[in-house]
Amino acid sequence: MKATLNKKERLKSKKAIELLFSEGKSISQYPIRLVYNKTKIEENTSVKAAVTVSKRNFKNAVDRNHIKRLLRESYRKNKYIVTKGSDQFTFMFLYSGKEIPEYALVEAKMKKILQKFVATEIELK
Repeated sequence: MKATLNKKERLKSKKAIELLFSEGKSISQYPIRLVYNKTKIEENTSVKAAVTVSKRNFKNAVDRNHIKRLLRESYRKNKYIVTKGSDQFTFMFLYSGKEIPEYALVEAKMKKILQKFVATEIELK
């Protein structure tokens, strides 16, 4: 499996995002929170993902963009954890910390949150 995050795997639809926040479930591993929802996606991808960082905590767009790049990269490297199943999901990763993180911290927390997600989905089946 390729470790890429191409256009088909990105969540951009306003309807899908609104549905995600209204009906989705949440898992938290400070400073990252994952909101997910089981859906039917048109493309043949198993997960569509998006990232967001609060403007309240990071006033400068440069800082927000830097954190979003870190989140996307750590998800891209570790998405093999969640793309094994046949179900389709939408993900939204929210960064809730107050300081700019190091990449090692973001990657470690991303691995933990994705493993937590897989464990909860196995329990639900």
